[in-house]
Amino acid sequence: MMEIAVRWSRPLPNEERFLRLLDDVELGRHAAYRQEADKQRFLTGRMLAKTLAAERLGLDVEAVRFDATCEDCGKPHGRPRVPGSDLTLTISHSGDLIGVAATDGVPIGLDVETAGRRADESLIDYALTPAEQKAVSELTAEERSAAFFVYWTRKEAVMKATGKGLKIPLQSITFSGHDEPARLVSSAHPALDPARTRLADLTAAEGYRAAVAVLTTEDLQVSEHFWTPEP
Repeated sequence: MMEIAVRWSRPLPNEERFLRLLDDVELGRHAAYRQEADKQRFLTGRMLAKTLAAERLGLDVEAVRFDATCEDCGKPHGRPRVPGSDLTLTISHSGDLIGVAATDGVPIGLDVETAGRRADESLIDYALTPAEQKAVSELTAEERSAAFFVYWTRKEAVMKATGKGLKIPLQSITFSGHDEPARLVSSAHPALDPARTRLADLTAAEGYRAAVAVLTTEDLQVSEHFWTPEP
């Protein structure tokens, strides 16, 4: 059984007590955002990741340093890694909810989406395979949108786990029913093998859908918690 830790938070204020935990590169990225909300999301993601990393590695949060060098372009916007450890982390945000998931030694992907949006036919045709489209075809419009975002978060999570993102066509991967436990049923892309992919739909928060994916053969044991900083 593989243990997966997930932490959620609402956006943190851009206060000195949090900003002082960012290194120079992270402060530069934080300053580059123009919108206050984007600054808060970046800061919150880093705080969640550092807090979770400190917990799992037995460190003080002040001692956690990330290397986020992108493997493709060399810029510091890749997924955060702790040099010298096999901890793997993934960050996602949507609306006013930010999440981080962590495990050890294997690729992991987290996705969260606001679930209040409508999924029109063009979006369903773009993202869902014929089998998935058939599964939602007889639902009401509201039910269809809710089911769509179950599929969408699963797809985003597995694509993030591979590190390839939307280079993997959405219609190349088919999942179990939206009302069934999350499972990758089939994949036409070599980066994803159903036998070596495990997923879980997450509770997240009211008004959101979320999923986590891990490239492993082990079953997942997922713990979700909301994180609140000390006063």
